[in-house]
Amino acid sequence: MEYRDYYQIMGMARTATADEIKKAYRRLARKYHPDVSKEKDAEKKFKEVQEAYEVLKDPEKRAAYDQLGSDYKQGQQFRPPPDWGSGFEFRGGPRQGRARAGGAQTEEAFEDAEGFSDFFSSLFGARGFSGGAGAGFGGAGARTARDHHARVDIDLEEAYSGTTRTLELKRPDLKPDGTLDLKTHTVKVTIPAGVTEGQLIRLAGQGEHSPNGGKPGDLYLEVHMKPNRLFQLDGRDVTLTLPITPWESALGATVTVPTLGGGVDMRIPPNSQSGQKLRLRGRGLPGQTPGDQYIQLKVVVPPADTPEAKAVFEEMKEKLDFNPRTDLGV
Repeated sequence: MEYRDYYQIMGMARTATADEIKKAYRRLARKYHPDVSKEKDAEKKFKEVQEAYEVLKDPEKRAAYDQLGSDYKQGQQFRPPPDWGSGFEFRGGPRQGRARAGGAQTEEAFEDAEGFSDFFSSLFGARGFSGGAGAGFGGAGARTARDHHARVDIDLEEAYSGTTRTLELKRPDLKPDGTLDLKTHTVKVTIPAGVTEGQLIRLAGQGEHSPNGGKPGDLYLEVHMKPNRLFQLDGRDVTLTLPITPWESALGATVTVPTLGGGVDMRIPPNSQSGQKLRLRGRGLPGQTPGDQYIQLKVVVPPADTPEAKAVFEEMKEKLDFNPRTDLGV
């Protein structure tokens, strides 16, 4: 996907104030609004401005976006870093919609992320970051304490066995002058065995404190798995690519296979082929229905880098009547 330089789109420096960003948005929205604009590609540019403003107007989104740094250029190929968003805590539950005051939508609140770029969705769409506006306005100035959410990255082995983590989170907060303040605090969380990608862990009462002495909000931690050098994860199932020798493939063998719970012996049937999958039932992530581990075989041919090795291959060539390309019809 392509990187979006939201500051460049808005024609602003990275040090722009909230008021400067708002004024720039109003000017550009009038300039490119497709109902009145005569500019070339007005609708496309209007959507780009909307998307940029959706991020830069929100102190939380802006703080998260800013941590990507300024080395990327507009239109450059981009992939979010694996740990992007870790260490930040945001207002709103992970799947909470954008808040509105009194149910009215203003120019600063868009309905949803539909029509926004893949770049925006990769950073904010899946987490459902709430808007920066206040939530849950009630009578007599009362306001319900908001839930917060954050991301926690864990190893696949931790998901298998469970673990306890102490996290240091930065919570973006607006100071009275409208600038952003990052407050750091720590939370301790028990991650249960069998937790899956995207699962939410609720820490009751560790969200926003109620401004009127009421019940505090909750903190939701969204679990993300770090890449693993051996296993690929799909739900509770894991897949391992297992290198085997040509003679193990042809004759069959019993080999030791790594699993999340330790090595186990597995029988490779005779005449197995590269790409063939075997299954170890119940060796994936634990749960009410445990996942399985799939073993994808990969036949690795030894190099013919000695006279003895070359002689073995020459003998196979002479004695084995075998052509793997007979089905190609050439």
